[in-house]
Amino acid sequence: MDYTLRELECFTAVAEELSFTRAAKRLHLAQPPLSRHVRTLEEKIGAPLFERHPRRVAITAAGQLFYEESRGILAQLVRAGEMARRSAIGESARLRLGFVSAVLGPEIAEGLRRFREKYPAVQTMLHDLSPADQLQFIAQGKLDAGFVGLLPKERPEGIRFVPWRQERLLVFVPSGHRLTTRTRVDLTDLHDERFVAVSGEAAPAFSLMVHDLCRGAGFRPRIVLESPRAQAVAVMVAAGSGVAILPESLKSFVPEAAMGIPIKGTPAISHVFAMGAGRASSPLTDLLEHLVPPKKRGGA
Repeated sequence: MDYTLRELECFTAVAEELSFTRAAKRLHLAQPPLSRHVRTLEEKIGAPLFERHPRRVAITAAGQLFYEESRGILAQLVRAGEMARRSAIGESARLRLGFVSAVLGPEIAEGLRRFREKYPAVQTMLHDLSPADQLQFIAQGKLDAGFVGLLPKERPEGIRFVPWRQERLLVFVPSGHRLTTRTRVDLTDLHDERFVAVSGEAAPAFSLMVHDLCRGAGFRPRIVLESPRAQAVAVMVAAGSGVAILPESLKSFVPEAAMGIPIKGTPAISHVFAMGAGRASSPLTDLLEHLVPPKKRGGA
């Protein structure tokens, strides 16, 4: 179905103002043509988008759904036009990158620094987002790429994953815990412990991995608290709420109030860099060269 930009502009203005008069004023457009554009859009869709009353306008269920699904289109078109304009006059390109703050270590900072030195005209915008949100935004074109943590078990179509860093998993325990005298722990030692964990909704791949590890050790983790942020989980450990399995990089977040102990027989985890499979821009390719060794750049 072909919708015109003007139809989307008129619909969006009415949906947000809930008034044809205010929408027309906002768009600097007479009300009759605005109403015609909305009517044409409704005819194309085959459903009424608004309930029209003498003194008010209400959006229908179909209109609300169409608004939620289409509201990012106009913003994306504005961004595309601005990027094209800036490119035409020689201004900077832009990369929108997501990251999980728990993995924002020196490797990323150093890679971005070297990239910036070589490509000073490229503007890099960083957004702290959960892995789930990053994958959604990459698929929608709202992000160019992201440091998403573990490779998802179910890989969304149209997204390429490139391993870029490995690190150990540790068991984090609060100061004074019975395991603080150990140099290494076996997962079976955690059978009766209370766990705090990163939520499965925010980081499904990491949450699934933790459950699989515990199940392999013969028990299900008794999770008493969850958070979408690994740093918050580390703080909950330090506060004595329970133990947690987290990446080693979290040690620097609570160096005194909690202790991270290596796990026997557990391999290092691999963090991946995600990007749209068909949207590899030149700046993105250049950034990848500064972050990922060539032998690891094959992707998944």
